[in-house]
Amino acid sequence: MELTKFVDELPTIPTLKPNAILNGVPYYEVTMLQCHQQLHRDLPPTTIWGYNGMYPGPTIEAFSHQLIRVCWKNQLPTKHFLPVDKTVHGAEPPNPEVRTVVHLHGGATPDYSDGYPEAWFTNDFQQVGPYFVTKTYDYPNLQPSTALWYHDHAVGITRLNIYAGLSGFYLIRDTQEQMLNLPRGNYEVPLLVQDRSFNEDGSLYYPCEPEEPVEGVCPSVVPEFFGDTILVNGKVWPYLDVEPRRYRFRLLNASNSRFYNFSLSSNQFFYQIGSDQGLLEQPVMTKEILLGPAERADIIVDFSTQFGNTITLQNSAPSPFPGGDPPNPETTGLILQIRVIRPLCSLDQSTIPYYLTYMPTLSENLASKNRLLSLDMAKDAYGREIHLLDNKRWADPITECPKLGTYEVWSFINTTEDAHPIHIHLVRFQVLDRQPYNVDVYQQTDEIVTTGSKIPPPLNERGWKDTVIANPGEITRVIFAVGPFSGLYVWHCHILEHEDHEMMLPYIVIK
Repeated sequence: MELTKFVDELPTIPTLKPNAILNGVPYYEVTMLQCHQQLHRDLPPTTIWGYNGMYPGPTIEAFSHQLIRVCWKNQLPTKHFLPVDKTVHGAEPPNPEVRTVVHLHGGATPDYSDGYPEAWFTNDFQQVGPYFVTKTYDYPNLQPSTALWYHDHAVGITRLNIYAGLSGFYLIRDTQEQMLNLPRGNYEVPLLVQDRSFNEDGSLYYPCEPEEPVEGVCPSVVPEFFGDTILVNGKVWPYLDVEPRRYRFRLLNASNSRFYNFSLSSNQFFYQIGSDQGLLEQPVMTKEILLGPAERADIIVDFSTQFGNTITLQNSAPSPFPGGDPPNPETTGLILQIRVIRPLCSLDQSTIPYYLTYMPTLSENLASKNRLLSLDMAKDAYGREIHLLDNKRWADPITECPKLGTYEVWSFINTTEDAHPIHIHLVRFQVLDRQPYNVDVYQQTDEIVTTGSKIPPPLNERGWKDTVIANPGEITRVIFAVGPFSGLYVWHCHILEHEDHEMMLPYIVIK
């Protein structure tokens, strides 16, 4: 189905208001509902699952170090409208077909509020998973200003629930950010980018089996999913009318598997001021920004000399990344049209500060442990290729038990041909370096033979992160302080099809 581009205006995502203030704590109620939403002018309304019946869900805003509470409610049907593979761990009978649990991605939260994949619940909590389930989540927001996002995390069906629409922004503010005189209000625009495919009737298309069908398994999980249209804030190829001034964009790659290498058709610079976990020390000028699934970028674009021009936000990342096919320049290579046609409402007094925040550099000498963790491929019981972390499966004994308050270095040894965006719950980390190594020698002997020098992260990756791209044939090292809470958490690849099919493991923070 061919859809006309840039005919729908970019939706403005509403900000959620608290239902009440209880003992000084903002209290929210958010209900997951099945609804219909028109995602393109030429499509009939599409069945979606949305937080408060919206796709994307409403933006939650909180202030740094101010506790909020959110009661997540499931009012979804008992049958999924997307193909559920019941051979995938966690989705097998007698587990119910529709299960949800919400994870605040990048949030430093106590474990009972983290959205553990087995802490799922069904409609009205009629059934709950094997892990402790709570209706109300505590979010202490023990972080500086940053753009997080919330999304479903139910074991075995995360890829389907997020694809159905269960995702939204979560912004943390602080006084330092407010003092920087960045573009704000109508000039700060969250951009939640996802790819989707549609059937002729406007319904969401998701494949029910891989290109090579698996005997006796239908529907079957697929290795990755790449849609043939790009949506921003829930609209297919929208447009945004702007004034000739500076704008701040909060970019989020919320796709299942697709990487994006963003650029502007005007060949302008992005001024990147932040990454996953907040502000960089100084702005970084760059004409391209690569984001794997779940990564974010905080950018400023100056349109002050572009009045009357039309600019396209583009994508050049291959799929799968990095060795797959380039995007179609007429479809998946296009994201958003920006039309600089609005008259200037007032003098633009925003700035791009030379200095943004203090960024301490974590020395690897702080680390009490260096964990060598491989990213691998294997076959499941049906002969399907699966990706694994450290050659383990979800149900295997837990081996990573870092101690609260210590520092650790985790080295991701990628033996596969895919780049994997690795997300560690609870912590924020810094990227130390990447280094090429001999994959064949490692797979045969477990010996690491490096084939080049360590490559420091690019300037725009030298802030706090919670998701890192581990490239094939490289060792990617990150360092973090363990905490601020103890308990049971997970780490995983954020390619959702990998995550659902065993590329996720629990870890325990011990006191």
